[in-house]
Amino acid sequence: MKKYFIVLIFIPFLVKSQNTFKAIIFNQKTKEALPNAAVLINKYKIATRSDSAGQVTINNLPNGELAISFSYIGYKKKIIDLVLPVKESNNFWEVALEKDSTEELEQVIVTTTRSSRNIETIPTRIEAIVKEELDEKSSMKPGDIRMLLNESTGITTQQTSAVSGTANLRIQGLDGRYTQILKDGMPLYNGFSGGLSIMQIPPLDLKQVEFIKGSASTLYGGGAIAGLVNLISKTPKEKEELSVLLNGTSAKGFDASGFYAKKFNKVGTTVFAAYNYNAPYDPSSAGLTAIPKINRITINPKIFFYPDNKTTGFFGINITQETRYGGDLKVLDGNADSLHQYFEKNISSRLSSQFNIERKLGKGNKIQFKNAVGYYNRTITQPNTGFHGEQVSSFSELNYSLIQKKTEWVAGLNLWTDGLHALDTSKMNYTLSTVGAFAQNVYKPVAWFTLETGVRLDVNSPATKDKPNGFFLLPRMNMLFQLKKNWSSRIGGGLGYKMPSPFNEEAEEKGYQNILPINSSSTNAEESYGLHADVTYKIKTAGFLFSFNQLFFYTNINHPLILQGNSLVNANGFLDTKGLETNIRIGIDELNFYIGYTLADVNQHFNNSVSTAPLAAKHRLNFDVTYEAEKNYRIGFEAFYTSSQLLNDGSVGKGYVVMGLLFEKMWKNISFFLNAENFTDRRQTRWGSIYTGTITNPSFRDIYAPLDGAVVNSGVKLKLL
Repeated sequence: MKKYFIVLIFIPFLVKSQNTFKAIIFNQKTKEALPNAAVLINKYKIATRSDSAGQVTINNLPNGELAISFSYIGYKKKIIDLVLPVKESNNFWEVALEKDSTEELEQVIVTTTRSSRNIETIPTRIEAIVKEELDEKSSMKPGDIRMLLNESTGITTQQTSAVSGTANLRIQGLDGRYTQILKDGMPLYNGFSGGLSIMQIPPLDLKQVEFIKGSASTLYGGGAIAGLVNLISKTPKEKEELSVLLNGTSAKGFDASGFYAKKFNKVGTTVFAAYNYNAPYDPSSAGLTAIPKINRITINPKIFFYPDNKTTGFFGINITQETRYGGDLKVLDGNADSLHQYFEKNISSRLSSQFNIERKLGKGNKIQFKNAVGYYNRTITQPNTGFHGEQVSSFSELNYSLIQKKTEWVAGLNLWTDGLHALDTSKMNYTLSTVGAFAQNVYKPVAWFTLETGVRLDVNSPATKDKPNGFFLLPRMNMLFQLKKNWSSRIGGGLGYKMPSPFNEEAEEKGYQNILPINSSSTNAEESYGLHADVTYKIKTAGFLFSFNQLFFYTNINHPLILQGNSLVNANGFLDTKGLETNIRIGIDELNFYIGYTLADVNQHFNNSVSTAPLAAKHRLNFDVTYEAEKNYRIGFEAFYTSSQLLNDGSVGKGYVVMGLLFEKMWKNISFFLNAENFTDRRQTRWGSIYTGTITNPSFRDIYAPLDGAVVNSGVKLKLL
């Protein structure tokens, strides 16, 4: 009885010694709450996170001194020293975190190398355009990603039709057929659809874009000789999101798009829908469309599922329907006559699906299956001729990954199928199936060195003249050196290949008219090797960032396919590109500068002679400056210099500079943007005619510079939820 009496006496004191700490964590400048912020008390080994309102409560803290640290990705860590008990313990401590723009750069997580790792610690050289940059670029060109890609160092878009606006993506001066475009790690936009792919992908539902420049065939199979672009979609979060973008242009264009996302308990969804329209536009008064008449509808719904804490997945479909009608304005207006007859009409429809499921098997173990199926139908019509075909493609992959303290393994199997069926009399049919096996290892034996090795074995059917068994063995290796805190360097290379196909820029320019089918028994595969080396220096202090990267590259492609007459044949020799890229970033608080320079020397070594490859500008210089008062306004200026280019007819295209201005004003749920692109009106039609012959039957010259000239666009972004 006595001992119970003693306990009762001390209960009030014991209760009093148990304290409660409450805090609300928010952005110092905007006062916006920071959900999921990390809170740590090392003394008692307590770790927790703030809720959706930025609030955190920690109970049962004893009296005494302690330090509480608060951290959030992209913000500077803050530590509060306390002595408990404190007065008014029921009130919330206000913890204001200051944004750290340099920290954001270090927290970029990339997935293109088949593992989710920090961009700073991956031996493969990867560049990423993150959400904030995507948001800025979407104000400039909301209808497609062409401008977004074209403004990256070492990357250009090559227009393949003077009147229809079709274009391909070039990396380091190489033709678009050597670049793979992926969506969430799955191919959807290659082959027959390649000429329209980057013109039909809006940026609003993307959260990140990742680039690998140089051979990446070991990662994703044949075709990624110049590199690859991986478009990463937004995923749902617990906080509901509903956004709308409306945009109009002085070039008679209109864009409307909407995005919705929400994560529930064990399911989630994202829905993206867009409508893009452009009336025929001719700033040069030449009577031909610089921008064709465009009507496009895009719908992309996805369902995400989380049945337990070890399994995640999604299923999505993409529907795109577009009519693209260019040519003589009188024909488009319904006033065709004996003189005005020329037109190009592209009617395309895309239906594709994506499926992905991941299962954690244990500590560091994961298995993943993903599948994409695509159907693409395209009709190209010109006066007295045309081409109509449908492409059916698929991609399936099963992979297993194991992550340990010093090493990481990824291995898997995949199957590609691709087929084009001509629906007219051309008989330009094409089929290819590829079975591949790959393995990749990342090994970090010491803190300053990381080695990444990989190998892929592909078996193709049909085979080729030089590879009657269809086998390709593709090794790759990349090394990361981090010798000092501010210095790092990457060195690497690998092999690549591309099976013969009729889908290249020359065939696209001809609208696939009279192109003969590929004869695999007399055609060789295009095999390549690539090497690269770079060095990076980065320094950051409070409110200041300086980053410098210098890259050197070389890629060699043996017996590339070229168009001779109506046949695609292997050239007698090789094509190579060599050069460098220089990237400099300077950040001073909210003011950011970027300078990028590309030297790409692309040459054809055919028939024992050397010549410059056409449509490959040797020099490109990018300059960009932005000032952003967070959640308030953004101002930007950019300039791009492109040097002269050799054209296919032997003439030389003029070098030019394009400049743009952007202003965006932001409120809580709405922002207004005004963008002036190419406001000095640099366009090819100012320097000469883009065609020879008559307007009745024009023969178009290579397009090396903008045709649309100065374009002003403005609009609003609405955040309804």
